[in-house]
Amino acid sequence: MRVVICPDKFAGTLSAPQAARAIADGWRSVAPRDELVLRPIADGGPGFLDALHACLPGELVEVPTTDPLGRPVTGRVFVAGDTAYVESADATGLHLLAPSERDPKATSSRGLAELVLAGASAGAARVVIGLGGSATNDGGAGLLAGLGLSAAHHGGVPVPDGGGWLAQAEVLQRAAGAPIERLGGIELIAASDVDNPLTGPQGASAVYGPQKGATASDVVILDAAMARWAAVLERDLPGCPRGLAQLKGAGAAGGLGAAVLALGGKIISGIELVLGETGLKTEIARSGLVITGEGSFDHQSLRGKATAGVAAAAQDSGVPCVVLAGRVSTGRREQGAAGVTEAHSLVYHFGSAERAMAHAALGLGELAARVARQYSR
Repeated sequence: MRVVICPDKFAGTLSAPQAARAIADGWRSVAPRDELVLRPIADGGPGFLDALHACLPGELVEVPTTDPLGRPVTGRVFVAGDTAYVESADATGLHLLAPSERDPKATSSRGLAELVLAGASAGAARVVIGLGGSATNDGGAGLLAGLGLSAAHHGGVPVPDGGGWLAQAEVLQRAAGAPIERLGGIELIAASDVDNPLTGPQGASAVYGPQKGATASDVVILDAAMARWAAVLERDLPGCPRGLAQLKGAGAAGGLGAAVLALGGKIISGIELVLGETGLKTEIARSGLVITGEGSFDHQSLRGKATAGVAAAAQDSGVPCVVLAGRVSTGRREQGAAGVTEAHSLVYHFGSAERAMAHAALGLGELAARVARQYSR
């Protein structure tokens, strides 16, 4: 039997490649002769570059940049043909901060500008930015500042970095010889797993701010700051689309989606991009079974995230799809409509979330062995 194993990461426990290996080991313990195709995936967040680099010929280049608090870190740019891929989490990722440092009023996406400019300097005709896993909620103001477009007071004094300060933004100020000029003629694309707007009850601040350390009062401050920032961009940035704050995907990665749209770029589904660019759709169509998974298979998963994208591709090809997840909180009817044949939970398998996280690789192997006994020919 030919089985495609393509999980996303299990946040806090296993990377996507580690999860894929654990599933493969469990399957082989029961059906060693089956052909296993391991294709770890990502939908724009952490692991995005790894998923592409594993399947596409190209060069992975390290680039010095800064983290959400301005400290030096090393990011990466993957250049494949005329396209440069960058992962925003390399510079804005929540994993770069200790829990005590998480404050989306102060964190900045400025470091992402270095990665985007490095992609442009590599001669790329298009730069694709994977969005996800961010510690920021600054509406992409840091990214734009790194490109020479700064939020400022009327007197020309720049507003400090961080989403909370954007409540004071009055104008968009362009620096002389701004680095953004190096992006002339380059197509800018954001690959995202969410379609949230920038502001409102489903916006970046309200939905994702608490995950990044925002209190209830912080969410109110940040949402108002994002609304003001969007108004400044619409007024002062030529080509910025109208109604920016409510456009689909504008709230991705703390509002980085809004910055990409303001620059004339577009937002596409991260998992659709990965499925297409890596040839995974073809691999799925040639298989007898697909196994995917993630840390929590929930209602958010069904809104364009990696697992749902894989399940949809399997459904299109008439291939059964099994989800192995840390936790499963979707119903069977929802799963079936999304193309999922069945789903298994590590929490249910072990009897507790603590044991599931402590023994994730072991549990995935045991669940995979169970699935192999059921499906292998």
